[in-house]
Amino acid sequence: MKGFMKMTRCAWVKHIEEEKYHDEEWGVPSYDDKHLYEMLILEGFQAGLSWYTILKKRENFRKAFAGFDYHKIAKFSDEQLEALMSNEGIIRNRLKIFGTRKNAIAFMKVQKEFGSFSTYLWGFVAGKPIINSCPSLKDVPASTELSDKISKDMKKRGFTFVGTTIIYAYMQAVGIVNDHTNDCKFKKK
Repeated sequence: MKGFMKMTRCAWVKHIEEEKYHDEEWGVPSYDDKHLYEMLILEGFQAGLSWYTILKKRENFRKAFAGFDYHKIAKFSDEQLEALMSNEGIIRNRLKIFGTRKNAIAFMKVQKEFGSFSTYLWGFVAGKPIINSCPSLKDVPASTELSDKISKDMKKRGFTFVGTTIIYAYMQAVGIVNDHTNDCKFKKK
C-alpha cells in the first residue's frame, strides 16, 4: 500500500491500483464504443472475482484480446480462443473467453441497428447519468429495475455474461450511474 494516498474515497478502494480507476474512470460517463466494449468484457470476467484482480490483469487482457478491438475479436477462431486458456495473465475461464467473441458479434449487431452501442446503451437513461445518493457502501445496490431491463434486453440480443448484477456494475463502470458515496471526494453534486 506504499504510495496510497489517504483521502475521502468510496470504501471499496483498498489498493493503489483501485485508486486511479476510482478517481478517473468509475462513475464517469463514457460514450466511446471501444471503451464500452472493454468494460463490458472486463465486468463479465470479474463475475465471481474481485475488481482488484481484474485491474491487476487489465493490460494482459488488452494484449490477449487485441486491445479490445471487437472487429478483430468477432473474427477470432476457436483455436485462437482456446489458446488463451493457457494465458496465465488473464482469467482462464473457457465460457468467459469464448463469450468475448459472442459479445463482439452481438455488440456490432447493436451498432448496426442503433448507429453506435453508446446510443443503444445511453438510450435506457435518455442520455443522462443517474446520480444516486448513497450514504455508505452498504447503500449501493447490487442491481436495480433498470439493470434488470438492460440485462434482459442484452440477453435477447445474444450477449452473454450480462446478468443484472454484472450489468449494474457495468452501469457504474461506464457512468450510467454514479454511486460514489456521499462522503467521497469524487461524488458529483
